[in-house]
Amino acid sequence: MKKILFTFIAFLMLLHTNAQTSIFNDLLQKHVSDEGIVDYQSFKKDEAKLDSYIKYLEKTTPESSWSKDKERAFWINAYNAYTIKLILENYPLKSIMEIERKDKNAWKIPFAKIGNTNYSLDHIEHQILRKKLFDPKIHVGVNCASMSCPKLGNVAFTKENIDAELTKLMKAFINDPNRNKITEKRIQISEIFNWFKGDFTKNGSIIDYLNKYSENEIKSNAKISYLKYDWSLNGK
Repeated sequence: MKKILFTFIAFLMLLHTNAQTSIFNDLLQKHVSDEGIVDYQSFKKDEAKLDSYIKYLEKTTPESSWSKDKERAFWINAYNAYTIKLILENYPLKSIMEIERKDKNAWKIPFAKIGNTNYSLDHIEHQILRKKLFDPKIHVGVNCASMSCPKLGNVAFTKENIDAELTKLMKAFINDPNRNKITEKRIQISEIFNWFKGDFTKNGSIIDYLNKYSENEIKSNAKISYLKYDWSLNGK
């Protein structure tokens, strides 16, 4: 009897989690274009729905029984939902760089509540996603609400789609000429590959990593430079 009850409770929790993720997915589908441009003005009108998803995050503590894929999906969704919430709270604005509270920038403010614990965006990205759940593709999952950032996907992550969606976003990012300019003998690439070089070179050079996703094969001795980062808001 106890086993049946436990299974039933676990089933209800799964339904609740899927329903909450579906809310976030619907918001992304409605307000984010396929190119990753966010209609923050229309998103503002749906802020109550975003708040309902955030209330779910506030009450949810990731469990040790969760798979790595489920954890990655949960934390990346949380990062993106709270980033959008931060933009909406300060909208209209031209850049996330304008946001500051008590001398802390947007990434240092401990405002993201998960399971009754407050986190900063930096903590989620660097201490949880990069340190505990490492995958270089995390860098195209989390979104900094800026034009040079890899585009915000308009699909919420789940344990079932996390690898496929991150791979899709990485391919789109590397082959986007507005964010990376790639030829056989010369590449001008995003500062992300410079700032987090160690993440991308654990199993080879930065060119080795790019060639996994690039539509144009890059020679191993290609000249590398980095593009200036555009921090303007990824909005309409």
